[in-house]
Amino acid sequence: MRIRRTVTTLALATALTTALTAGAAASASAAVAAPVAGASPSAAPTVAEILGHLPDAVVAGALVRQDGASATAGPVTADAYLRIGSVTKVFTNTVVLQLVAEHRIGLDAPARQYVPEVLPEAYGDVTVRQLLDHTSGLPKPARTPGPADGPGWQLRSVTPVDLLRESFAAADAAPTSRGEQQYNGLNSLVLGLVVEKVTGRSFTSELRRRIIQPLHLTHTGLPAADDPAIPSPHAEVYLDGQDVTEQSPYPWAEGGMVSTASDLDRFLTALFRGHLLPPAQQKLVFEVPDVPSAADNTNCAGTDACYSVGGLMRYRLPDGEYAWGKTGSRPGWDNGIFATRDLRHRVVYSLNPTGNGDDLPYIKALVNAGLAD
Repeated sequence: MRIRRTVTTLALATALTTALTAGAAASASAAVAAPVAGASPSAAPTVAEILGHLPDAVVAGALVRQDGASATAGPVTADAYLRIGSVTKVFTNTVVLQLVAEHRIGLDAPARQYVPEVLPEAYGDVTVRQLLDHTSGLPKPARTPGPADGPGWQLRSVTPVDLLRESFAAADAAPTSRGEQQYNGLNSLVLGLVVEKVTGRSFTSELRRRIIQPLHLTHTGLPAADDPAIPSPHAEVYLDGQDVTEQSPYPWAEGGMVSTASDLDRFLTALFRGHLLPPAQQKLVFEVPDVPSAADNTNCAGTDACYSVGGLMRYRLPDGEYAWGKTGSRPGWDNGIFATRDLRHRVVYSLNPTGNGDDLPYIKALVNAGLAD
């Protein structure tokens, strides 16, 4: 499947973009309420209507699995493999909470006691819980390979330990405020290393034996650091005209996994039903710290924290109900998993952005449409 940029601007892109630029950028419901050709003026678009206007200049391909049924737009198949990006974090947090349940990791224990070679003394009182819910105050990640590095940048990698050391070296001596929530991928890297230290096995093997194998996620895995390939079938994705389909999975425990929409749907369902965690840890999956969201944290709407100990994002639907899920991106892919708490509705999406515009309105529209009664 080859996905390239298109030049046709269709009604959906125009409608959703207009809704945002007209002052509705902070409101998901406003984006969803934008009219779509063929839909009632007062009705929000359905998933089918949204996909019916793709591909366009902003989104080259789309795959949506709604309540167990998949649909696509553009050169993407329903069984396509995806680079799921930060959706990986939910898998990571689940493995850690399993180890908490086994009393092998202390939820409120200092993380440094497990990985003193990684966390500097200045971060010695950062707890495992604070890593899980992004209230740790770890510094911003150091720069990672990007287009500015020239051809082949997507194949370059950095080890988790090196990235952490570079990030701490570039930061101030003292951690930032822990009285707020600041989404940070370094938290997940530390957690992955903690898992390896307490189990004596690789994070990949723990992921496989604790989640992938029990749930029979036969199309899910964490590629080796030197494996840039993605199994077929898959989209061929481009960034600035360069094929970036093959890329380093260096984000590892914070964003390196590969999966499919059906496997992600199965994982999401099992997690919500409590099939992966005992009751005490299952409560934490939906527990959001009562702290403000950091001023430069663009992931949470409003001023309140939105990420739970389980790694899920609390997202308010247009009708006021909260849904839970996680977004994730890698070059060429924007993905997400979301569901109502009672699993009445669930949606898994994967978009292939062209780079010619912002696909966030599409994401909001698809999530809202996918979870609507």
